[in-house]
Amino acid sequence: MKKIVALVGDYYHDEALARGALTAAHAAAGLAGEAELAFIGADALAEALAQAPAAVVLFKENRLNPQDADVRTWMDESAAERIAQYVRGGGAWLAWHSGLASYPETSAYVRMLRGRFLHHPREHQTVRYAPAAGPGREEEPGGAFAFLDEHYFVECDEANTDVFLRSSSVDGESIAGWRHGHGQGKVCCLTPAHRREGLTDPAFLRVLGQCLRWCLA
Repeated sequence: MKKIVALVGDYYHDEALARGALTAAHAAAGLAGEAELAFIGADALAEALAQAPAAVVLFKENRLNPQDADVRTWMDESAAERIAQYVRGGGAWLAWHSGLASYPETSAYVRMLRGRFLHHPREHQTVRYAPAAGPGREEEPGGAFAFLDEHYFVECDEANTDVFLRSSSVDGESIAGWRHGHGQGKVCCLTPAHRREGLTDPAFLRVLGQCLRWCLA
């Protein structure tokens, strides 16, 4: 059976909510009999990558103590290159929400993602997520959905990736999902969701499940 390794939760993002959302998406995508879902800590990532899992999910920002004067991070450039090497060798990486946040722009990790989190408005607003127009989009199930969320604004090398989801709110518009190949592997990036209502929304969980299935295909 294939294995999906997941690192979830950080200072601003509840680990239990993230685990619940990913577990629900895994089930909704019908992956229970196809791929085991295992949660690990950042300190176990190197060992996990050495075992070549089918996919890795990251819902964890780089900062360990963002409220302190001396902020520590967990992903150094050695770890970033190890991740990129895993994907180039045929692995799959899903950078989900905070998995896009506070990683250095020049790192091997962000270069692999071809995009990164820039900022979000101070106040949460209703964010609408809609499939991006493009070839083959009619084959992807599900339409637009909306909920109160932390609206991520990102930069993305749109010319060198496949944007599949866009977001909009009173604060503006952004890209919310993109994916591409990297060497022999795959990279998928997804910006929602932050709050409980988003992380339990059936339409969002379908999209998250579709991302997992794309990573495993």
